[in-house]
Amino acid sequence: MSFKQGSLYIVATPIGNMGDMTERAQKTLKEVDVIAVEDTRRSGQLLRNFEISTPMIAVHEHNERKICDALLDRIEKGDNIALISDAGTPLLSDPGYVLVNQARERGINVVPIPGVSAVITALSVAGLPTDRFVFEGFLPAKSSARQQKLEKLKDDARTIIFYEAPHRIVEMLKDCQLVFGGQRKAVLARELTKTFETVHGDTLEALIPWVEADENQRKGEFVVLIHGAAANLDSEIDAESVRILLILLKELPVKQAASLAANITGLKKNMLYQHALELKEKSR
Repeated sequence: MSFKQGSLYIVATPIGNMGDMTERAQKTLKEVDVIAVEDTRRSGQLLRNFEISTPMIAVHEHNERKICDALLDRIEKGDNIALISDAGTPLLSDPGYVLVNQARERGINVVPIPGVSAVITALSVAGLPTDRFVFEGFLPAKSSARQQKLEKLKDDARTIIFYEAPHRIVEMLKDCQLVFGGQRKAVLARELTKTFETVHGDTLEALIPWVEADENQRKGEFVVLIHGAAANLDSEIDAESVRILLILLKELPVKQAASLAANITGLKKNMLYQHALELKEKSR
């Protein structure tokens, strides 16, 4: 592996299973001059596991802004520095944004060393729509603030992904039920890649008693995925597209009108077909 001298490497590490540590990540961490870590004790265990003796320096939410310039100065003088978080891909609900942002502002080479991310790992097995999703990290700890945040997401059609702590998981799910409704589908992904990994999906109404009934399902690290709101056809079809559809419906059957309207507007044929049926029904 060849290094470009004076670079910042963003290195993903396992979220549980040590077998997920890539060969490239191991080689990078062995060859850089220093590794910026979130917690030296936790990362020290990881590095010892792979016989990596590179020096560490703590970079966390309390000191990142203070230490950022010193680290970037070292890189500009020719050092290579790697950034890792406690687990998974750095910067996702972890420190690192300030460092990477300032590195790019200073024209420093920033290199991704990809690997595991709990967000993508959970999404890949949840069985919820993956074409559009949003990651919201941790919700506020207090219920009132949490509900306010959820209200802003209530009508979002994308799959919504959160992290949550074990001591708040039940209350968080109850707030989700209160705001999104009991029939909204959700998936709880717990202890991903670890021995007691669980991925369980149901309606929020059914998911809450399932979690409450088993103390083990209230332990560990959680990714919570919520199905997006049902699409509002009227909000997705603009006035001009409706006008075109109405003109075509005067001359063509619904299916043909929807197909031609899709070609003209670029909107999805199935969505236009459903809207055409509604327009026909209203005109009767």
